[in-house]
Amino acid sequence: MNDAISRMLSRYDCQKVEDYIVALREILQEVALLGLWRSKFFEKGAFYGGTALRILYGLDRFSEDLDFSLLKSPPDFDLTKYIQALQTEIRSFGFEITVDSREKKTSNPVQSAFIKANTWQQLIFIEATEEIIREVPKGQVLKIKLEVDTDPPVGFETEVRYLLHPIPFAVRSYVLSDLFASKMHAVMFRSWKSRVKGRDWYDLVWFVTNYPELHLSHLEKRMIQTGDWEEGKALTAEHFFSLFHHVIETVDIKKAQKEVENFIKNPDSVAIWSKDFFHQISRGIKFV
Repeated sequence: MNDAISRMLSRYDCQKVEDYIVALREILQEVALLGLWRSKFFEKGAFYGGTALRILYGLDRFSEDLDFSLLKSPPDFDLTKYIQALQTEIRSFGFEITVDSREKKTSNPVQSAFIKANTWQQLIFIEATEEIIREVPKGQVLKIKLEVDTDPPVGFETEVRYLLHPIPFAVRSYVLSDLFASKMHAVMFRSWKSRVKGRDWYDLVWFVTNYPELHLSHLEKRMIQTGDWEEGKALTAEHFFSLFHHVIETVDIKKAQKEVENFIKNPDSVAIWSKDFFHQISRGIKFV
């Protein structure tokens, strides 16, 4: 096993197969970010979403996807230009992966790709125990979805953050107040039919606890883009709280708790959730 990968793996206390898969996924995510940095992607785009919160800011839940936003909206942006560099980087550390691009639909501003690896083979590579490896079917595939929003709402700021593994490199990210705004937009308006994405609600609690400043103007621009707010009408704190309290009243708390359980180490941390809980903690949100 590559020495850098060995050092990355040593950060995890892997006792069962799920622990190894989480470690493997997160190591692949960080190496993918390194590949994007080498290809100068972060001169054009910024990292955001749950995985950005976990890797760059210490969110204590697991996250599956890599989400990015372009800084501007060039009509000729093509994610496939960066795929080869990303794939070469990951393979240089000894992983066997493929990267499949999803063909862009004309009406869809999001460009996507999937990093795929045979879980069983990669567990052998990172020297998991025989008992762990036997628990994994040989055909099981680990997937990491990579998405780039090529038409982001304006009004966000970014900052450069530094990672030390597998080597020191830099990642451009939304600042925390804009990350909070994008997360709040997901909490309030993400459409999952009958499903509830409890991960968004978990992240909301994390923000209120650790970084409660929300960029209200950026949230407004996101809402205008998705048709959830009237352009030219200022979104005030009073408007926000009225909308958010309505969302709280409509959310299925039990479904939200159930959905997030596989992404956190301690399910007891969401046992306190209730509509009253979210109404009360919303008072801790501050606007910038």
